[in-house]
Amino acid sequence: MRPFEVLLVEDNAGDVRLTREALNECARPFRLTVVQDGIQALEYLRSTKERAGAHLPDVILLDWNLPGLDGRDVLLAVKSDERLRNIPVIVLTTSDAPADVQRAYDLHANCFITKPVNVHRFFDIISEVEHFWLNTATLPSR
Repeated sequence: MRPFEVLLVEDNAGDVRLTREALNECARPFRLTVVQDGIQALEYLRSTKERAGAHLPDVILLDWNLPGLDGRDVLLAVKSDERLRNIPVIVLTTSDAPADVQRAYDLHANCFITKPVNVHRFFDIISEVEHFWLNTATLPSR
């Protein structure tokens, strides 16, 4: 079974560590690629086709507030690119502002999740994301 490919676009080292630890508790093997800003995310996604053995991610976990090119710009670029637009993008952010939620869905995010403060709840959310996107949803072939 091919590992589940996850692209995490996150500039907070603590959130990267928590996400990695939460994914380690998942049953299915995964490969986590981490980039720290929007520019790196788009470079990674656009260069995947050119790297031998590289796979587009099965899902993107996208922080909303990033340095430089922020999550809004990344989401717009991904959903505007014919080759990338079918990748589920889950906005995972500290924001719970209604305007951010609306903007994310206007840009065709597949999901908007506010990061909980509680570490155990964060692990639960990552488990729920893994369960839904691997066991419930049917994803397009990569």
